[in-house]
Amino acid sequence: MRRFLPVVVLGCGLSVWAQNAPKPDNSAPPSQPPNQTAPANTPPAASAPAKKPAQQSAPPNLAPPRPDSIHVSELGDEPGESSSKDNPVDLSPPADDTSAHPKSAEAVRDAEGSADTGEVGEFRPWDPHKAAKDIEVGDFYFKRRNYVAAESRYREALYYKENDAIATFRLAQCLEKMDRPDEASQEYESYLKILPYGPEAPEAKKAIERLKRAPVNEKPSR
Repeated sequence: MRRFLPVVVLGCGLSVWAQNAPKPDNSAPPSQPPNQTAPANTPPAASAPAKKPAQQSAPPNLAPPRPDSIHVSELGDEPGESSSKDNPVDLSPPADDTSAHPKSAEAVRDAEGSADTGEVGEFRPWDPHKAAKDIEVGDFYFKRRNYVAAESRYREALYYKENDAIATFRLAQCLEKMDRPDEASQEYESYLKILPYGPEAPEAKKAIERLKRAPVNEKPSR
């Protein structure tokens, strides 16, 4: 009897504790498990549109165009047309050319006359460096009173550079020293036409007046 008494007392104590223990609140909603999926009415996240592969354009054709080729077999056996030597081109004027162009005959005659006489306009080479060198050499001769050589150099400078002001003025001085007043006056006037207000314009005007007053046989002072 004493052996089973503690067991009975322990069982009674457990039953009393179970009756007095707090009961859990069933009103609270159960917690959502971690792996639960989203509700059906939730809109899915917008996905990025898939990129289309870029279309590779064909590389440009950089090859030069090929000329049309002609095969001998395509020519046939028929003879071709003869050259203009056998069939000369008609160069006669039209019927109304005289009334439409009344002065055309004169122009043709002038052109034919120039061709017969062989008159061709003078062509002068343009070389300003050569002209500058000729002026430098001409000044060298002028300072040594070799006016013949200086004149040749000044004229050669004007050949390579027409209407050069310096060469024209120096040529006028050279001609004045050589007692050729008419030619000297002409070159002084040419200088004034090229540079009316140039650095040598006052001297050119004085020289023209001096040559006009000088007697024909009197040589200019040196």
